[in-house]
Amino acid sequence: MAAITVIHGIGQQLRGEYTLRDRLLAALRDGAGLAGGDVAPEDVAFAAYGELFRPPAEVLAPEVRHDARDLTEKDEQELLLLWWRRAAEVDPKVVSPDDEVLARPPVWVVRALAALSRSAFLARVTESMFVGALKQTSAYLREPEVRAYAQAALAAKITDDTRVVVAHSLGSVVAYEALCAHPEWPVRTLVTLGSPLGIPNLIFERLRPEPGRWPGSIANWTNVADPADVVATVPDLRPLFGERITQISVHNGAHAHDLRPYLSERLTGAAILAGLA
Repeated sequence: MAAITVIHGIGQQLRGEYTLRDRLLAALRDGAGLAGGDVAPEDVAFAAYGELFRPPAEVLAPEVRHDARDLTEKDEQELLLLWWRRAAEVDPKVVSPDDEVLARPPVWVVRALAALSRSAFLARVTESMFVGALKQTSAYLREPEVRAYAQAALAAKITDDTRVVVAHSLGSVVAYEALCAHPEWPVRTLVTLGSPLGIPNLIFERLRPEPGRWPGSIANWTNVADPADVVATVPDLRPLFGERITQISVHNGAHAHDLRPYLSERLTGAAILAGLA
């Protein structure tokens, strides 16, 4: 049975367990190899919950297209503004919201999406994909059935042999809450990548069962963040969750939030290998 379980983040509604394995396993093994070890393919399981956000199929139905008009919830708009401000801080190509005269939504939302489209964060990501990903984060925090579905997808991949959970983006929120809810799990190491857990008000204060609790049976927690990763708006989680966290800053190049460069980083690999020792 697998000793490592990987759970994905936002924007994976078209990828299931086997697609994720094909896409991510090599990067994980690269990171482990750079750290002086290796991970056998059979030691890794992938938890997938993205299909929850995939629109139901219909005969000849067009693909759902999102735009600024779909960001109607207050928390979605607040998260967008937060990510816009963070992108402007780390990317000189992005105009700051402080330099704009913000009108009522959806006018300023259009401006925010236009500004973010110039950032490295949204390289090769369409507006529709980004809006959809933002709405996934909001849905997880607002809708109990979404929360339950995602956590159940992770729980289904936890066995008596699981020692390490690797969680990316929104998946780190799923993993954190699930680990808090299941202190009986045998998982001893948590590795979070590009995590939004520290975002004030919109995420941190809405964590369950309570913000800041140490997650379940975890003995070692490593948090890895690229300073240019807009989703990891608060890259250092130690002030919120405790100094026991090993905090690592990395540089993922043009695609700061992509899971693959996070996994192929030597220090990520070292954290995973240490959890298997």
